[in-house]
Amino acid sequence: MGKRPFNGRPANSQGGVALIMVLLAMALVVMLATGMTQQQSVRVFRASHYLAQQQGHSVALGAEAFACQILVRDFEDDKENNLMVDSLDEFWAKNAAILPLDDNGVVEIQVDDLGGRINLNDLVSANGQVDPIVRDRIARLLLVLDITRVKVDALIDWIDPNDQTVSANGAEDGRYLSEDPAYRAGNQPFVDVSELRMIDGMTEEAYRGLRPHVSALPVTGLGINVNTATAPVLRSLHEELTQAQAAAILERRLEERFENVQDFLALPEFAGLGLKSTGLGLQTRFFEVVSRITYDNRVANLVSTVYRSPEGEMQTVSRDIGQKNRITKEPFSVSEE
Repeated sequence: MGKRPFNGRPANSQGGVALIMVLLAMALVVMLATGMTQQQSVRVFRASHYLAQQQGHSVALGAEAFACQILVRDFEDDKENNLMVDSLDEFWAKNAAILPLDDNGVVEIQVDDLGGRINLNDLVSANGQVDPIVRDRIARLLLVLDITRVKVDALIDWIDPNDQTVSANGAEDGRYLSEDPAYRAGNQPFVDVSELRMIDGMTEEAYRGLRPHVSALPVTGLGINVNTATAPVLRSLHEELTQAQAAAILERRLEERFENVQDFLALPEFAGLGLKSTGLGLQTRFFEVVSRITYDNRVANLVSTVYRSPEGEMQTVSRDIGQKNRITKEPFSVSEE
């Protein structure tokens, strides 16, 4: 008979146990290695994604600076010609600039005028007084756009600092706290046009219809640039102005821009209406710079609101990376040289 080990187990049994232990240890090592590899892959992906985002954002900031230089040059040209007028026939307003980015990308830049829109913050002054001219213009704008559920008084209540409705058509905390989820009225000037979505009676369709004709600027009293105003904004100037008349004004403006407000008021479409020059002008101070950067199958978007001072100095007011599909103008290629 063969000898048994001191523990009484056969030698081949001990070898089998050892083999199993080795296999379990190898399996554990493989599992740990696999987990570490997956975590490392995730870290590498996150790092590369973050670097790509940073690269796209940096290029977009460069595009913003490029657009600001165009606006500065426009200001200098106007100053040299002694005619401070901004209109849609100028270079900055006509096209979207297209610039190549290395060998596998492209930069698209578009400058949009904000001076031809009605500034929502002109509704209520710093001391809480409602501007009757702006109020009437926004009320007419809503009618022109067939937005009937939203009332101008609800906009006033959103801006004014008190919690009392200005009329039965207004809306304060009592109205908004009943929503789900509940929220309160802004009780301060609009920071962004997107706040309109919170206004009582506003629908997404109404918001999309209203947005191109209004702004939320931090500086009030600049008025409407008659050379860039949209047809609905023109119609908001007087209740008797028809769609056909507004179209005729736009067509005439294409042929020759207005170089003083009196020429604008002298148009036959305004004859007998008694329209005044209050709140009307020829210059734009605020612009939107829309940038879209396409590279390595990635897209980065940036919409910047910029301010051009009376001295021609540029300042960025806000930046938004969440807006997409904002490039709408015909492309114009700009050489790298």
